[in-house]
Amino acid sequence: GPPPGGPPPPRAPSAVLLFLLPASPLAQPWAVLGGNLVSALVGVLVFRWLGDSGPVAALAGALAVGAMVALRCLHPPGGAMALTAVLGGPAVHRLDLGFAFGPVLVNSLGMLLLALLFNNITGRRYPHHGAPQPHRTSDPLPTHRTGVRPEDLDAALASYGEVLDIDREDLEEILVRAQLHAQRRHWAGVLCEHIMSRDVVCIGPDDRVDEAWRRLASHKVKALPVTEADGRLVGIVSLHDFFIGQSAPVPQRPPLLSTARRVHEIMSRRVITARPGQAMADLVTGFSDGGLHHMPVVDERHRVVGMVTQSDLVAALFKNR
Repeated sequence: GPPPGGPPPPRAPSAVLLFLLPASPLAQPWAVLGGNLVSALVGVLVFRWLGDSGPVAALAGALAVGAMVALRCLHPPGGAMALTAVLGGPAVHRLDLGFAFGPVLVNSLGMLLLALLFNNITGRRYPHHGAPQPHRTSDPLPTHRTGVRPEDLDAALASYGEVLDIDREDLEEILVRAQLHAQRRHWAGVLCEHIMSRDVVCIGPDDRVDEAWRRLASHKVKALPVTEADGRLVGIVSLHDFFIGQSAPVPQRPPLLSTARRVHEIMSRRVITARPGQAMADLVTGFSDGGLHHMPVVDERHRVVGMVTQSDLVAALFKNR
């Protein structure tokens, strides 16, 4: 809260960044906490040495900006914290360093907590970071491995000679999305129905697990759509559902599950699907960055009419390049 008898630390500019521009580098937690705290400390120290005149306030603001840049916590509202520390009056001056570690730090932490709750409830990632890697490794996503490289983006940003309100990861994401839109336009005529397999091997939800395993081994496939008698998709069962981390050839019986169990007990119920008339280019991100290996194709009644695999996609891209 505000110091007794004095003005409250300026919070509205920080709130605008946190709640309206949460992807901005200026709104990330270290920028908010570090920027506000460092600027307040600079303002307090400058007041100690030089007093509370207008030129001193301007100097405090300039020094605060320099400190934020040096510490990589640039947060424009922090400049207002430095000005408040100099021109805030006796109530602020009596707090001395307590102004930075009291109202400024407490208010910043409170706003960060509210921003964390609000942005994640509304479906926006905060703190902002790049797209998750499905395999949880340090490799960049497949769509980010070709074309413009990170050092190219660093050079482009540095060429402006000034601080831009966009970081390398966001710029890279914009470029990748632009490339994907261009590819969709290029491949717009190639549809799922042109590349999908139509004689799809399926399994029923009440079939035995060992029957699902037999079909996987017999047809040399890695996933089976799980369908009702009318062909309606209710799930998918893959090698991953039987065991994790096996690299040996597929044995004749599932090694880790009782053969008396039913398919519906192990299948995945959330299935990403495609439509026959959907553009092939729409599937690329799911197969590359999303880590998918197979995608059932369903009609308007959610009945399985085909299957698209990574092999189908690679073959189509090679043939139609």
